[in-house]
Amino acid sequence: MLKTLTVENFALIENIAVEFGAGLNILTGETGAGKSILIDALGAALGNKLVASKIRKGADYLRVAADFFIGGKNFTVERKFSRTGKSLITENGKPITLARLKKIGAELVDVHGQNKNLELLREDKIYSLIDDEEISGELENFQRLYRELTSKTRALEKKLSAREENLERLEFLRWQEQEISSAKLKPDEDEKLDAEIKKLSHAEKIAENVQKAAQILNDGDFDILTSLAKVEKKLSEAARYDEKLNSAQKLLEDAEIYLREAYEEIRDYGGSLDFSPESLDKLHERSDTIFKLKLKYGASVNEILRRLEKIRGGISEAENFDSDVEELKKNISTLEVQTKICAEKLLKLRRASAKNLSATIEKEIRRLGMERAQFEIIVESSEKLSMRGGDKADIKFSANFGEEKISLSKIASGGELSRIALAIKTVSAGRDDSAETMIFDEIDAGLGGVTAKTVAEGIAKISRGRQVLCITHLPQIASMADIHLQITKSEIGGRTLTKVTRLDEGGRVKEIARMASGKESEASIKNAREMILSAKNFSAK
Repeated sequence: MLKTLTVENFALIENIAVEFGAGLNILTGETGAGKSILIDALGAALGNKLVASKIRKGADYLRVAADFFIGGKNFTVERKFSRTGKSLITENGKPITLARLKKIGAELVDVHGQNKNLELLREDKIYSLIDDEEISGELENFQRLYRELTSKTRALEKKLSAREENLERLEFLRWQEQEISSAKLKPDEDEKLDAEIKKLSHAEKIAENVQKAAQILNDGDFDILTSLAKVEKKLSEAARYDEKLNSAQKLLEDAEIYLREAYEEIRDYGGSLDFSPESLDKLHERSDTIFKLKLKYGASVNEILRRLEKIRGGISEAENFDSDVEELKKNISTLEVQTKICAEKLLKLRRASAKNLSATIEKEIRRLGMERAQFEIIVESSEKLSMRGGDKADIKFSANFGEEKISLSKIASGGELSRIALAIKTVSAGRDDSAETMIFDEIDAGLGGVTAKTVAEGIAKISRGRQVLCITHLPQIASMADIHLQITKSEIGGRTLTKVTRLDEGGRVKEIARMASGKESEASIKNAREMILSAKNFSAK
């Protein structure tokens, strides 16, 4: 609900803050007083286009702010616009874009006027009228199927367009697989190969040092093992006289065992050395082969082997291309049948809903003064499916009985559209997706008498479930007000100013009397009081 509209330097408005309330808020005043300016200011606060000419003469900027109470919380949007074209827009004090403001505005306020009524003719608006809870549930099922169908269809199109590319890819993957497989790589082979090359490249030096080491350990009278045996013998003789030497003797015995084991291992290693230039050449050749593969497929043999598995997976996928295509076609065929069945069910439900709603709206239109009018919401099967279903909707209308009903967008006048819009809103209040706040901007143009009273009652009915702001020149509508705001203009200091006054009961009587007869008289005052009383009685029903 709109609580307050603050306007600064907007056209004839210098600085005002207008408070609104729940129910029906009526705005009245002489022609040119600024009623539409106030609504324009609210539109600007909700994202409508602004130009520098809207800035009040002598001011550098204009500012509009709208305070709402939504879902138990206060919510404010504000817009400041300068003559240089610079704009600052905030939502609860935080900067936002104009696109964001427009989105917020569409959700907060629903405007109906001579031009805005045309929006009722949009197909999405028509569907919002006829799609009840049952249809909405079925629509969700349809949309789930349609999204899946669309996804599968796109996947098939993508696959078919890539058929030639797939063949080229398959050929290339097979070539890569052959190149790697022919090398017959083994895990960690490169590391083992590098170690073997390092060993054979230094085989002579290894053999020389191994031989010398073996000689030092056990070769001649002065080798380590012979010397150790001599030390052990001397210590054994000495230990016969002092047991304290037994520990040292035991350590020497252990050391001899370890040294003999080391000697035997070194001796065996030296005996196993088999160096040949041919073996080293073969190792280098193998290393070169692996190096070339590393340049293409990975930094190590293990990486190359992992790459090989991916290549084989790619080959399998490419080889299954045709079977995948056939599977997609099969899935699409099944989904098409399911989606079509769901679309046909939607069409049937919508036609039934449209028929019932059309009869109710037609009755309301006739009550609003077009006694011979014919109104029908048409739902027809469409050649193409969309997220909305497999049908298309339109409103057909004839103002005169016996005449052919034609699309409403082609024949209805502004006045007819206003009453049709009011009839639709009266009937559909609470079931469509309209915002909590609705604005009727002089939709009563050209009405009078009994029809005016009927229109007034229709607007009053809508205001029972929503906040309504209504600009009107008709006393019948003004008498229905829960809050009556009078817009006036005056000249102060050579400047014209627009002022908004919230009328009390006495002020309402005088304003309605003026609207009804153009002047205040005993008869017009009495008539105004009777109109207000009649409106109160109607609202109490």
